[in-house]
Amino acid sequence: MIDILTEYNVLGAFVETLKYTVLAAIGSLVIGTLVAVMRVSPIGVLRGLGTFYVTTIRNTPLTLLMVLSILGLAFIVGLQLSEDFNANTFRWAVVMLSVYHAAFVAEALRSGVNTVPTGQAEAARSIGLTFGQSLREVILPQAFRGAIAPLGSTLIALTKNTTVAQVIGGSEAAGLLSTIVENEGSSYGAFLIIALGFVILTLPTGIAFTHLSERLAVRR
Repeated sequence: MIDILTEYNVLGAFVETLKYTVLAAIGSLVIGTLVAVMRVSPIGVLRGLGTFYVTTIRNTPLTLLMVLSILGLAFIVGLQLSEDFNANTFRWAVVMLSVYHAAFVAEALRSGVNTVPTGQAEAARSIGLTFGQSLREVILPQAFRGAIAPLGSTLIALTKNTTVAQVIGGSEAAGLLSTIVENEGSSYGAFLIIALGFVILTLPTGIAFTHLSERLAVRR
């Protein structure tokens, strides 16, 4: 294990993992919020599109989305996000991680919306707020508070799923593990180091979101 830590840039690999996680978390939160709004919209077409997105993405393997991004969208269609190969791979991986986990964020927020009493939405409409204003001022703030725990679980899953970027050449922790195995052969030390690294990344996240869910729980 000492040799692996000295010969390979393990810390740098986990820094890349953190980059994937942070950027994809932001992307999935933005997309997921929009999809959640569509899911609870009074407009049937928007509800249908939101349902279609969630159902399709949640039942599509993330690995397939990753391969589609590079082999399909980048090389065949020509949608390059950067002229540099490594940057292009990184950006497509972030996009697909965002798109995939946005479906889970949307469902977490929809469950949060369902915890908001119907009377509050009716009261918002009674004082003249539009649907958009009701969402922004009344419903979504409470929905986020009610969805803290599932959002934390989604973030933990996102952190672990960054390893899928390795299939398209991502240079994160799983990519480094693949390189170590190729160079050193099967190494229990390498597996232990990478596994421990993910525990260090995800355990504080779980503790923090559990604390937040208890502190921000809506008292009724």
